[in-house]
Amino acid sequence: MHPEVAAYVLGVLDDDETERFERHLDGCADCRREIQELQEVPLALDELKQQSSRVDD
Repeated sequence: MHPEVAAYVLGVLDDDETERFERHLDGCADCRREIQELQEVPLALDELKQQSSRVDD
């Protein structure tokens, strides 16, 4: 896995890093596939966070 794939999916890259990585994606089918596989991770993390806060209440 490319080291920036997870950071890109989670939205933690700065603007320059995002732009550079998106240029990389233009020519890298492997990274595009990895992003597709990971694109649901942020939603799952948000869901877990919400469930955790409900349990704490």
